[in-house]
Amino acid sequence: MGFSGHLVFARSDRPLLEAPLFGSLGEELKATVHTGESRPGGWQMLQFDAGTWDDSDLPSLVEWSGAPACVAEVTDSDLALVTGLDAPGRRWQAWLNLDIAARLLAEEPEDLEDQLLWLDTPEFHDAVRHKRAELDAEIPTAAESAVVWAAAAGTSVTPQPAQIEELLRSHETFAEGLFSRLLDELGFPRPRSADARDGG
Repeated sequence: MGFSGHLVFARSDRPLLEAPLFGSLGEELKATVHTGESRPGGWQMLQFDAGTWDDSDLPSLVEWSGAPACVAEVTDSDLALVTGLDAPGRRWQAWLNLDIAARLLAEEPEDLEDQLLWLDTPEFHDAVRHKRAELDAEIPTAAESAVVWAAAAGTSVTPQPAQIEELLRSHETFAEGLFSRLLDELGFPRPRSADARDGG
């Protein structure tokens, strides 16, 4: 089984877990929150188990930190839905591991009786292709919005939307790795752990 939960990426001079919105978490829940990769400039990542993070937390985090933030909702490490938000309230979303997302989101018939049997039908594969095309059509807008969001975060490198589109159409075994690559491509400083591995 892979990881299911949320990867929260934001900037702060203080540990992210000190943000007031996490004050309601009990000590036991806080103990389950893991600190992920940190990046120069105060960028931090927290890993929340499923059920700990709420979608309404993102605006509160942006307001507290005074900087754009994003969160990846990961399902069994297979796929992730990334949501980014900046201070003016501009929001963007993108799926990672698109083919798996299409299988998950494919529209089921209203009279479906046995899902397992349906998964092996031509109708299911047609529904997946249709959903894959829908998701693919959303990628250019998502890529452009992500680039604008990264610029608002003050990244020193201006990414090309075409590069982000290519990444959003790519696949990795672990969606968490693809999320980290997305942050790299958007121009955020490389994680300190990666610099250490590279001898930097």
